[in-house]
Amino acid sequence: MSAMASRPIKKRKLTPPQSDDEGTSHKSGGRKIKKAFLVNAANWNLEQDYETKARKGKKNDKESTRLPLKLPGGRVQKFSAPAGELQIEESDDDWLEGGQDESGNEEAGHEVNDNRPKIPEHQQILEAKEELAKIALLVNEDPDENVGAFKALARIGQSRILTIQKLTLATQLAVYKDVIPGYRIRPVVEDAPEEKLSKDVRKLRTFESSLISGYQAYVKDLTRYAKSGRNQAGRGGQGPSIASIAITCACNLLTAVPHFNFRSDLIKILVGKLSTRYVDDDFNKCLAALETLFKEDEEGRPAMEAVSLLSRMMKAREYQVNESVVNLFLHLRLLSEFSSKGSQDAIDRADPVGPNGKKPKGKKEFRNKRERKERKEQKALEKDMANADALVSHEERDRCQSETLKLVFASYFRILKQRVPNLMGAVLEGLAKYSHLINQNFFGDLLEALKDLIRHSDALEEEEDAEEEDMDADSRNTSREALLCTTTAFALLAGQDAHNARADLHLDLSFFTTHLYQTLFPLCLNPDLELGARSLHLPDPSKPSNAANSNSKTSNKVNLQTTTVLLIRCLTAILLPSWNVRSVPPLRIAAFTKQLATASLHVPEKSAQAILALIADVAGTHGRKMAALWNTEERKGDGTFNPLSDSVEGSNPFASTVWEGEILRRHYCPKVREGVGIVEKSLAKAER
Repeated sequence: MSAMASRPIKKRKLTPPQSDDEGTSHKSGGRKIKKAFLVNAANWNLEQDYETKARKGKKNDKESTRLPLKLPGGRVQKFSAPAGELQIEESDDDWLEGGQDESGNEEAGHEVNDNRPKIPEHQQILEAKEELAKIALLVNEDPDENVGAFKALARIGQSRILTIQKLTLATQLAVYKDVIPGYRIRPVVEDAPEEKLSKDVRKLRTFESSLISGYQAYVKDLTRYAKSGRNQAGRGGQGPSIASIAITCACNLLTAVPHFNFRSDLIKILVGKLSTRYVDDDFNKCLAALETLFKEDEEGRPAMEAVSLLSRMMKAREYQVNESVVNLFLHLRLLSEFSSKGSQDAIDRADPVGPNGKKPKGKKEFRNKRERKERKEQKALEKDMANADALVSHEERDRCQSETLKLVFASYFRILKQRVPNLMGAVLEGLAKYSHLINQNFFGDLLEALKDLIRHSDALEEEEDAEEEDMDADSRNTSREALLCTTTAFALLAGQDAHNARADLHLDLSFFTTHLYQTLFPLCLNPDLELGARSLHLPDPSKPSNAANSNSKTSNKVNLQTTTVLLIRCLTAILLPSWNVRSVPPLRIAAFTKQLATASLHVPEKSAQAILALIADVAGTHGRKMAALWNTEERKGDGTFNPLSDSVEGSNPFASTVWEGEILRRHYCPKVREGVGIVEKSLAKAER
């Protein structure tokens, strides 16, 4: 134990001891290196090396302007300027050299890009067709499981090839028409509390969210493409333009799914196309789509949105639009469904009123705070369910149709006030159609506007006669407008049930009667009396070339009736009024009968037949009042007959006889000769 205790402690050696051979070799190697260094140093050219050495000027030695940063340990760290900042200020030569290098690199890169393989355009189109067909097939099979297909379709449409863009738009149209549900998707409220949803409901909401986002992007693409151009031909002049395809897709979506979201955006596309006066195939497609929307609208809100946008567009363009746009109002369902009367400002409601003119209040049911809260939540839930199921509420439909009617009347009245030449026929025909829906307050203002229009037409006609200038292509047909105004006025009167409230309305239509009596002779000398708006008109060789071709631009009149038909309508309203036939005075009947007998000698055969048929109807009703015109021995009037009198009663018709009948007996047309015999038979029956 003592020997072990006296043994010294061993220490670990870090490095092995160097042997004698290794030490010798290391010393000999060091001597060789030192000797080689001294031999080479004698051959060095130190001055030349110093001259060629790069010199750093003080300009490049920039100090950093950044503040030092104190680290958590208390140590201060200074920031040095980056290399990019230190090399900002360079000499012009350095910048030129760098520019040359960069341009060389760009050229080299351009060559590399050009060397990449390019796919031919027809190959890309073929691949896009296959991909579109594949995606559309997947969506059609199971739309819930392929919610990402909508974005995939839109991604394909981002190609720069025009043909692929067209194919994508058409494919998306077919896909969305198939997958859009029969209800309107409600927007998800972001602030709503989280609900515990089942797996099926969560899956349905995911599909609806993807559908609504993809459909919104698609409608935006349609809007952008529709505004991109008008009737621009496709590549190489083949196929329709992408703007035309976008408008076609919008028309199909509006007629196929008018209940779905973003309906207003689709209507804006169509109204934007209708704002142009250039009529083409796309224009006619938009007209047909809106006509279909108006005819099939059972809810009332889509029609109200379309009429509102049309009214705003026409007002913004100062009613310089095609008359077929105004003619769209004639296709609204409220013409046959709406029962109240209205004007441009208000609608007459058929609400029950009490003895004091106030609506009686029903008995109020008592509810506590909890019941009122539950009732409020129930109403909100019913409203959401009605919007989702697209249910038609009678109250909501009446409200929408009331707003639509006010918009229509406001547009009509503004056009009458501005006297837009090419829209007069459409407005007057529309007012005649809507006569049963016009209230009494609006009726007086409307009649005054019609009278002003006739006076303005007469003033224009007098100016043209004084200047002896022909009417150009955009001029107004004053005689036709006057007939339309007269027809509209009497149609409005018939639609108002004015015989029951004549004392309240204080109506006087003698202005229209007198004007029609004064224009009978000029109308019977009109060569285009039996030609309609769509009839073929031969150019007049005596007119200038621009006026001779004016009839080619009048092929889209709203009122397709001929001037003869309009004249017969006016005369029937005056001589055989529907509200009170027996109230027509004998002087008016005799004056118009004598004037019409004279006019029948100068009109074509069909017009002569129509006039004689009207005289026969008048004779069957007022035979005793006009029989003296056919009897030369029993004259009831003294003085002379004045056919050019300013008033109907001042013409003194009973001082003359209908001698024109003897000439009409020898007319070349057998039907005219038969018409004269029918008139005499009607008179004979009336005298019995």
